[in-house]
Amino acid sequence: MPNINMNVNLKVVVLDTDYYALQSINSYLAWDRRTRVTLMAQSLDELWAYINRVGVAEQPNVIVVDADHVGGASALQTMLEHLRRRIKKVMVICLVRAADPALMEAAAAGGARGYFVKSEVGSQIAWAIVYAIDREFTLSRGIERRGADHPRLRAADRLPQQRQFPELTGRIRQAIELCVLRGMPAQLAADEMGISLHTIRSYIKEGYRILEAHDDTHFPDDFSPQERAFMRLTSFVKDEGA
Repeated sequence: MPNINMNVNLKVVVLDTDYYALQSINSYLAWDRRTRVTLMAQSLDELWAYINRVGVAEQPNVIVVDADHVGGASALQTMLEHLRRRIKKVMVICLVRAADPALMEAAAAGGARGYFVKSEVGSQIAWAIVYAIDREFTLSRGIERRGADHPRLRAADRLPQQRQFPELTGRIRQAIELCVLRGMPAQLAADEMGISLHTIRSYIKEGYRILEAHDDTHFPDDFSPQERAFMRLTSFVKDEGA
């Protein structure tokens, strides 16, 4: 029976100029007890002010950066190099809306540990961060690296595929995704699906049962059914993930 390694305890700073993207990333990381968001920043000035203000014990282990809005490839590489000099052993993850060859090269050259397209990681962001811990450089699955010049980029790992749980029927999966992954209240999700509150609660209960029956991962006893469901639905294919 596999166990979730709960000895991982990462302090994460998130930099994203898009307020709603920032909130979304924060909510996904908050579900995973291995990651703890200590700052949501919307500007580089805010990020640097925080880094210069907090003591060594509270410096982040991970910085997740919206790489599209730091001023281009040269600015991204410079920022990464400065962050790595400023914070010992910090792991920087670059998020982008679409893969850009120049930004990707800059991320590799600047010492980033991951370069992920936002839509490819989504709710799996915590799993992606944990996966990257023991790897030199990791790309999300759909990124092409043809013609890559940097050796770290040519040798990069790929994030594993998301586990699918085909045992979940379409309606039960939809109910679980609305209430667990997107965090909708049950009544709002019921309205979205055009069903009663009683029915959606039945779907959620059955979804939890199916997930428990088809995944033998051991979670700490104090994990709620909702937490276990979230962790299972966002996990990587078995024997490939962290």
